[in-house]
Parts: sequence; structure tokens; C-alpha cells
Amino acid sequence: MNLNTLSLVNYKNFESQLFEFDTKINCFVGANGIGKTNALDAIYHLAFGKSYFNPIAIQNIKHDEEFFVVDGNFTKENRTEKIIVSLKRGQKKIIKRNGKAYDKFSEHIGFIPLVIISPADRDLIIEGSDTRRKFIDSVISQSDKTYLSQIISYNKVLSQRNALLKYFALNNTFNADTLAIYNEQLHTYGTEIFKKRAAFLETFIPIFKARYNSISKRSESINLEYKSDLFENELKDLLAMQINKDKALQYTSVGTHKDDLVFLIEDYPIKKFGSQGQQKSFLIALKLAQFDFIKQQSSVSPILLLDDIFDKLDENRVAQIIDLVDDDHFGQIFISDTHAERTESIVKQIHQSYKIFKL
Repeated sequence: MNLNTLSLVNYKNFESQLFEFDTKINCFVGANGIGKTNALDAIYHLAFGKSYFNPIAIQNIKHDEEFFVVDGNFTKENRTEKIIVSLKRGQKKIIKRNGKAYDKFSEHIGFIPLVIISPADRDLIIEGSDTRRKFIDSVISQSDKTYLSQIISYNKVLSQRNALLKYFALNNTFNADTLAIYNEQLHTYGTEIFKKRAAFLETFIPIFKARYNSISKRSESINLEYKSDLFENELKDLLAMQINKDKALQYTSVGTHKDDLVFLIEDYPIKKFGSQGQQKSFLIALKLAQFDFIKQQSSVSPILLLDDIFDKLDENRVAQIIDLVDDDHFGQIFISDTHAERTESIVKQIHQSYKIFKL
């Protein structure tokens, strides 16, 4: 999987820009605020149809402009693939593959396998469970269309059940038969989601541990622990048990939408007990394990985006990362950094071809 060219029009701070890429390593260098991360985000946009950093789509249009266009030419399994993502103010976003627009954006997910490692990943540690669930879902969804469909369906039913609970409270009424329909649907989708998350983590955790050990070169034990209500009871039983609480709260208090992934170091939460270096190594290992898992499932090397990855890492950890990516296991890599000299000295140590783009 390679991105050959990237064309940007009115995307974030870019008015008009064309990049032609090396098949191995590409580096965006320049001062803060110049657009390095925006260039990486444009590549992410082509893979996922949205920004990694700003979920509000319209805010990705350049100030005082009416639209943006991100246009990428890829090579996948010896075929040329043209992906265009565009948005015009007041209209819906459009994603096209080879000139044909997708009916559903979910059909595109997984077609361009991609992994990003960024300082923004720290949200996985410091934010709530929703962020970690989205991480699990994004990894599984890239290789399992059925799972993505189940997540979308579950969330739709969940919204409907919550709206019904609000309606009951507002009108001082209750209809058990109507609620039972939503409960059955949530149970069906939620059970499958739970099974797939549990199976995924069984495969993923050993990959993650191996990556952490190779990065940190330390002896501390680390782990990921899957937390779910469904380990204790079936979802339909949980929903029945919690009905009085749900009526009072006016939303659904149990289910796979409450699942979490606990990050542990020496059996303690890394959020409280991990150093900055340990946390950064943990997150890099998590994302490299994501890369390994997707490659294993799809037999295609994902594109790897490294946003400001050398910042706040000591030379030893940088050297470990260089050793890791200096390997044919990885395909095309994109790097952003504020120090052009540092970047060049690092990529020269990797025995691969490269291009540097000074923004």
C-alpha cells in the first residue's frame, strides 16, 4: 500500500499544494503551526473520511473559503486507486473511489489501512472510556465490515431506547412491550460486539506486550484489561435488572457502550503510576501493535503516520523506534518533525529511500 501523490485545495492552512512521495519514508519538517500535522491529517482523511484531530468537518475548510478537496493517488496490490474527499459549506461530505461516490462512508473503512501515532494519542490514557472503545472499534473495523455494521446498528438502537426513556419520563408513562423490542435488539448486537472485542483482545494483547518490551527494554510488566458488564450477565438480563435506574436516569446505564480498556503497569493504572516516558512507550507500543494486527488480518502493510514522534523521547528510545521501522515489515512511513537536521540524521540511519518536504 503506497500513497504516490497528495493534492490539497483549501484544506486547513493549505490553499493549494501537491506532494509527490517516496515509496518508503517521507518527512514533513518546519516550524510549529506551518502545516506538518495538517499534511498527515489529510492522509488520515483519505483513509477514514474524517480528521484525526478535529471531528467538526467544516472546520477543516480553510478560513474564508467555501470548500476543501483532498485528492490522493494510491497503489494497492499493483492497482492504482484514486480517493477524493471533499466538503462544501452547507452540503454533505463526499468520498469518491475512482470517480464513484460511496453511498455509505462505512463502506470505505479498511480500504486504505492506516495507523497514526501522535501526541494526541495521550487522550487514550487521560480521557474517558469512550476514547478507548473507539480505539478498539477502529482497529477491529478496518478488517471486519460486519463488526462495523453491528456497532452502527447498536448505537442507533441505543439512541432510540434513550429517546424512549426520555419520552416515558416527560409524559409520565411506561410501555414495557415497546421497550422490550429495543432490549432484544441491543442484546443481539451487543452480544456479538462483546464476543468480537474479547476475541480481538485475546490476539492483540500478546502483540502489544511484545512491542512494549522491544521499545522499552525494561522489565516492568504491562497489561491491557477488558472491562465489560457482559462478563457478569447477558445483556438482556442486565437491561431488565437496571430498568428502574434507567427510567430515573432517562438513559441506558448498562451495555457494551460502557465497556472500557484499562491500561496497567505493574498492575496499577498507568495514568496515575506511569512516568511520561513509560506512558509514551505504552502508546507507541499500542499503535505499533495495531499496525501488526491490521497487517496480519489484511496481508497489507498499513501506511504509518508518525506525528512529532521524536519529541520528548530520549536518544535511546528514538534509537529503538529507528530499529523497529528499519525493517521490511513496514511499508510507507510519513514523519512530521520541527527539527529538519534531527529528522535527516535519524532517517539516514534507516536503510531506506526517503524524501524531505520543508514546509
